[in-house]
Amino acid sequence: MTYECKKQILNDIRNIVTSNIDLGKDITDAEIRNMITDAAFEVSKQHYFSINEKQEMVETVFNTMRRLGVIQPFIDDETVTEIMINGPNNIFIERNGRINKVNDKFENSEKLDDVIQSVVSKANRVVNEASPIVDARLKDGSRVNVVLKPIALNGPAMTIRKFPQKPLTMEQLIEWGSITNEAAKFLRQLVQAKYNIFICGGTGSGKTTFLNVLSNFIPADERIITIEDSAELQIASIENLISLETRDINIEGRGKIGIKELIRTSLRMRPERIIVGEVRGEEALDMLQAMNTGHEGSLSTGHGNSPKDMLLRLEVMVLSAAQLPLDAIRQQIASTIDIIVHLTRMRDKSRKIFEISEVQEFINGEIILNSLFKFKDEGDNKEGKVIGQLESTGNKLINTVKFDIAGLRKGERYEHS
Repeated sequence: MTYECKKQILNDIRNIVTSNIDLGKDITDAEIRNMITDAAFEVSKQHYFSINEKQEMVETVFNTMRRLGVIQPFIDDETVTEIMINGPNNIFIERNGRINKVNDKFENSEKLDDVIQSVVSKANRVVNEASPIVDARLKDGSRVNVVLKPIALNGPAMTIRKFPQKPLTMEQLIEWGSITNEAAKFLRQLVQAKYNIFICGGTGSGKTTFLNVLSNFIPADERIITIEDSAELQIASIENLISLETRDINIEGRGKIGIKELIRTSLRMRPERIIVGEVRGEEALDMLQAMNTGHEGSLSTGHGNSPKDMLLRLEVMVLSAAQLPLDAIRQQIASTIDIIVHLTRMRDKSRKIFEISEVQEFINGEIILNSLFKFKDEGDNKEGKVIGQLESTGNKLINTVKFDIAGLRKGERYEHS
């Protein structure tokens, strides 16, 4: 069956249903589904369809009328991690780290607009030509970004970053070869000993996922505040947890609340640790000051291609907030951040912990890094998979005071010595 023929049949089914809907009555999803099923059997009198084809048509029409249209199956598919819509005719999905174009497409721009407005309105957000960019969140926690014309030249663009219903665990990352058991145990102890840890990496390297994994090592009796642009963290082990989320400007152009304001507010809420989803700008200064004023064990992420590159980016972020001497900024960073974990997406699309470095000290105007673990790349196998693993560099952790305070250097509990 051609695409145009299938499109016409689905339109016929939808038209039968809409013509029989009582506009003055609230209709449940179950009633709509029954009406669609009846209409599908009516249309099938003129065309032969298998049972599976009829079921597929019912789901497709139901999705267009009550859900998110052609992308709903990808929303429901747990193996799909990202959905990228470049106008009505181009839909791409990421599955198992690889991006592929799918055959499905929206009937027209209007149908895509309907889906976008449905998503945005449910998140109490507004997007239109006057305000063509918006971030929102689906009910399941998936993160949505929308860009409309005239900014998006090829038509409405929507990107949906999905997150697993069950958060990943360190055990799964070990099983997948993303990290070794030795490094995982060491990071667990760093979190428990309240080292301030900063996770860096490129787009799609798994920073937020790994932040979530580390967050679940925090002792259950602590009070934690998370701060994010779009709430994504799933911390199940902490009962005394407050999650804060930024807010965009409203229709009147007011009401914006950014990460900087949320960090300052969180300090009045008696947190033991603060977790900042990602720092991108001047809020970096507030984050550093929060970490350095009794909120040890805090965690955050940022875009950086290496630990050294992340330090340089942090310097620029702090400079955007205050015109401080460079030495003062570097001293602040070195005295605040204890550990930098660098993640990367390899050439085979797998995600790896590439390096774990200690921020050792500030001396002679420079921040000194002490590399503790580094990924050893041994090439590719016949299937194109990267061979290698994270290995200890042999360097010892220099700043062990927090381990001493936590009692984690006694016996065999201190792993990396």
